[in-house]
Amino acid sequence: MSKVTPATRALSAAGVAFTVHSYDYDPDAESIGLQAAAALGEDPARVLKTLMALVDGKPVCVIVPSDQEVSMKKLAAAVGGKSAQMMKPPEAERVTGFKVGGISPFGQRKQVATVLEQSALSHELVYLNGGQRGLQVRMKPTDVRDVVKAVVADVLA
Repeated sequence: MSKVTPATRALSAAGVAFTVHSYDYDPDAESIGLQAAAALGEDPARVLKTLMALVDGKPVCVIVPSDQEVSMKKLAAAVGGKSAQMMKPPEAERVTGFKVGGISPFGQRKQVATVLEQSALSHELVYLNGGQRGLQVRMKPTDVRDVVKAVVADVLA
């Protein structure tokens, strides 16, 4: 497995500190984020999942703890929209350039509006997908916010 992906290249270019962590990805896991947390031996609240949604038809990236669900109403409101829905996997792959299970907020084909769940900022370090199935990056949540210019909001269901 390569530890250099568009996501890790984007983080290096941004000049932020991060570490790379590999784990055995289970394609049959009910929850990829929870499986990653278990494989890494981490609290699911610190292992963030990257989801792609559509708000008023426009792509939006949303980052939440792996053990939580997104409120579509709160997500839409966070970016000044009226309605939100989850993006279908083939569309998420096309928009981001990453495979589902490996979608990272960093190094996507085109930077889209990004929302970071506010509770992520309560941790010293968090994990996010590194742009490949079975690859996570660990970094400060404030760096996550700054690199992707995220809106920080309560978007939990």
